[in-house]
Amino acid sequence: MIRPARPEDAKAIAEIWNAIIRDTVITFTTAAKDPEALARMMADGTPFFVAEHDGAVAGFATAGQFRGGPGYAHTWEHSIHVAAGARGRGVGRALMTAIEVALRAMDVHSVFAGVSGENAEGIAFHASLGYREVARLAEVGRKFDRWHDLVLMQKYL
Repeated sequence: MIRPARPEDAKAIAEIWNAIIRDTVITFTTAAKDPEALARMMADGTPFFVAEHDGAVAGFATAGQFRGGPGYAHTWEHSIHVAAGARGRGVGRALMTAIEVALRAMDVHSVFAGVSGENAEGIAFHASLGYREVARLAEVGRKFDRWHDLVLMQKYL
């Protein structure tokens, strides 16, 4: 079941996100996500959805403006992460549908995905949803003592 995230989901979302931060190069950040900060984002109206399976959060999607300032108000970037045990079951696709519907309702014109160049599954996933690669930024991320490329993918809503 896909539903809007609630502040009480923040701990489970942080657990999913922090495992990805800690163990992978899917994201280049090394700063753990704080459940209280995530709960504030939800309370502030940031679009945030969770996939719930058997009463547990199995994944989430959120989005924010791509860059600051009014000129970018109609261009957003999303984040989506699915718990390891829930991948390959359509959870990601359902979350993306929910976030895109919400962004359309907010008059967002285009949405970006920033995908690690090493994340072939993430690139293929976004391509299957109609995102196209518009840039590959070489060696812009550093994690685990290695440089990583960032692939920017865009979809017009």
